[in-house]
Amino acid sequence: MSITCFHCKKPLELASSQSVTRIGFRDSCLYCHADLHVCLNCEFHDQSAHHECRESSAEWVKNKERSNICEYFRPNTAAGAPAKDAKKGALNALDDLFKK
Repeated sequence: MSITCFHCKKPLELASSQSVTRIGFRDSCLYCHADLHVCLNCEFHDQSAHHECRESSAEWVKNKERSNICEYFRPNTAAGAPAKDAKKGALNALDDLFKK
């Protein structure tokens, strides 16, 4: 299983056992040494959600780019390009809708 580092955008292969992938609280990117156990690398991170997190039981984390001890953290394996493509697709659809 792999994730994309939020900081350098490079893919990282993660070791997994029994289909469970874990990132330790102090793990860092092999390329840029940024923390990996951060909100921006979590599948629950959502800028439009309350506290920017879709997990309602999670505590508020002020700095989304720094390591935290959130127990609800799950590596976001869909991070990176797909989100940008979805945004671009939505913008193109709006442009098509309002073209003269």
